[in-house]
Amino acid sequence: MNDQMLTDARNMKKLIREAEALADESMIAFARLKQAMLAARQNPDVEVHVGQRALMRLSQAESQAMSMSTSLFRVHDELSKVARERMAGDQHIPTETADLDIIENEKKAPVQEMVG
Repeated sequence: MNDQMLTDARNMKKLIREAEALADESMIAFARLKQAMLAARQNPDVEVHVGQRALMRLSQAESQAMSMSTSLFRVHDELSKVARERMAGDQHIPTETADLDIIENEKKAPVQEMVG
């Protein structure tokens, strides 16, 4: 492998980790916002329904952020496959993603409701 390929691989490794970290940060920000919104509704002067639509929209955004994070994980996995195929013998470039199958299986598994 030439120096340019190694430089490109290292750059992509750095950038995918940055993208994953930003996805995580957005989910943390959503969680903090939801906590603040729910705490504000605890005020006795605020009716319980106030902000319900905003909370629903935030939940949608959280779901989309999780989907984005999962997609980035898949991008990471695909880049790791390329690294294994194209850069055999080079160490510390690919990242193993054994848990990808778990994510795939969870998306395919039907959600069952509890009957009681």
